[in-house]
Amino acid sequence: MIDHAHDLASVRDATERLLTAVGKLDNASVTESSRLPGWTRGHVLAHLARNADALVNVLEGRPMYVSGEARDADIERDAPRPLDAQLTDVRESAARFQDASAALADWSRTVELRGGVTDSASRLPFRRWVEVELHHVDLDIGYELEDLPAEFTERETDFLAARFAGHPDVPPTRLTDGTRAWSTGREAAGPEVTVTGPPADLLGWLAGRREGTALSAEGGPLPPLPPL
Repeated sequence: MIDHAHDLASVRDATERLLTAVGKLDNASVTESSRLPGWTRGHVLAHLARNADALVNVLEGRPMYVSGEARDADIERDAPRPLDAQLTDVRESAARFQDASAALADWSRTVELRGGVTDSASRLPFRRWVEVELHHVDLDIGYELEDLPAEFTERETDFLAARFAGHPDVPPTRLTDGTRAWSTGREAAGPEVTVTGPPADLLGWLAGRREGTALSAEGGPLPPLPPL
């Protein structure tokens, strides 16, 4: 069962960790490349702020973004700003998301995200938690996948394994960190491939943050994953 109140508290904690870490940077560092191709750290921070506002739109019954082009334009507009402006925007937009969440009466209703994707409103806090944690790693400022909370790593691995489940381009695959196991890929009587590795490396591979070199595959090669 999804506990949106717990997830909102986790979002607050993750946001504070990110703001504290980013606060140690300087203006020049914000203009440097992140781990996301073509994006500086400023792009990542701008995206985080605009994503918070987009989720406010969803919570309040409006389209998440006016359009994909407008979303991209907003990020490009805000990316070059100095550190203080970035920090203020991330902090204030995060507060707007928390305020909108506090005002929501019906967490069971279905909401629409980008591209016609629908979900329960109760899952939005976790989706925001994913944005904050993974993009903190993407900033390349010393926060790694191994630093993510264990609960987050397990839940996001659950989510991504489910996302690729039934995908025609992914062979039937069993994932395991030696303790827990997940199934993903095309439906079949049994897995074609078993992929084993540490939790952070499994998540990094599923989330497109690592190539999977620390993982072992039995029954076939490590399956290529389609983009998220």
